[in-house]
Amino acid sequence: MQKQAKISIFDFDGTITSKDTLLEFLKFTKGKLAFYWGVLLYSPVLIAMKLKFYPNDKAKQHLFSYFFKGISIKQFNQWGVDFIPHIEKMLYPKALKALKEHKSQGDKVIIISASIENWIKPWTDLTGIDLLIATQIEVNIEGKLTGRFSSKNCYGQEKVNRLLEIFPDINNYTLIAYGDSRGDKELIEIANEGWYNKFKS
Repeated sequence: MQKQAKISIFDFDGTITSKDTLLEFLKFTKGKLAFYWGVLLYSPVLIAMKLKFYPNDKAKQHLFSYFFKGISIKQFNQWGVDFIPHIEKMLYPKALKALKEHKSQGDKVIIISASIENWIKPWTDLTGIDLLIATQIEVNIEGKLTGRFSSKNCYGQEKVNRLLEIFPDINNYTLIAYGDSRGDKELIEIANEGWYNKFKS
């Protein structure tokens, strides 16, 4: 009997990395003073989001727009490349080891993240990840960020939806999923083997 193919899916922030890369990317690109000022300005929205009175995706887009609207996509992508060493400092060693083991076993290794694709992809390309599925951003005809997302925030059920767009018949695969938060719940529930906080101990 032919061995069933495997898809190994990893969430990014909090699963592979020890910190939220959105916050770290904001500090990296804008500096700590500007970062904390922006967070202070949007603290009512962020608090409402934490208390579940305001949608996660809208709060995230407000913050993203404040910091990056009008920035050229060329500059934004270069920041993503320059951010690689910062990502590497945040990696859980056990997570990196698991990624490499799944690759060596012939699994299709996918990262599915609510973070923005542009600052994760340079690292996933360098690491040899098979596929990155993440939140995408809108760019206008002048090559500048509009401050809006061009895809839905890749969180919760949207992670499953995006996966099924590419692999509609997951019964053809053994699905392994790693996550750390409420945003990974739906993905872990459809997996043959699901893990929460596997790499933190």
